Amino acid sequence: MRFRPLRLLSLVFLGLFGSLQAAEPAQPSAGTAEATDYVLQPSDLIRVLIFQEPDLLREVRITQECTITLPLIGTIDLRDRTVRQAEEIIRSLYDRDYLVNPQVNLTVLEYTQRTVQVVGAVNQPGAVVFPPEQKMGLVEAIARAGGQSRLADLKRVRLTRTNAEGRAENLIINVDDMMKGASNEKYLLQKGDIVFVPERLL
Repeated sequence: MRFRPLRLLSLVFLGLFGSLQAAEPAQPSAGTAEATDYVLQPSDLIRVLIFQEPDLLREVRITQECTITLPLIGTIDLRDRTVRQAEEIIRSLYDRDYLVNPQVNLTVLEYTQRTVQVVGAVNQPGAVVFPPEQKMGLVEAIARAGGQSRLADLKRVRLTRTNAEGRAENLIINVDDMMKGASNEKYLLQKGDIVFVPERLL
């Protein structure tokens, strides 16, 4: 790997101080799988490896603002970015000023727990945990809450989500049509969503 000449001095200082931060890389927890289309979340612990550049190896936890800080390139916004997209952003930043054709590998070492609340006419109301590296839809969330009760009204399921401005938004969804295959719409859930399944009016 060749460094761009104008940045060699920065890398000399990085080499001097990099050893102070060196640590044995943490191992992924059992069952953790790499998924390049996984959307990175606040509090995820990730490892960023640049091929043949051990001084640039970092294990960092994503902040609540969805940022990380890496040597030389500083703070990077990873909001709504997948693992693959994050790799490309980091690669382009190093390639622009510091490294020649860097090869970047990003691994999620520890997934933050993501939950939604499923309440109302379900058999096991409460928090439902996302599979660590996967997405989850409405139908699956209800199934993971023990399924709908016999009095459930799946035609009027309410999804409550807090938007970026901090305001709660409500959406009424016909899950019955989704389960019967009459609707192709898919509602992927986000951390913190609330799913309310009402009872039928008798």
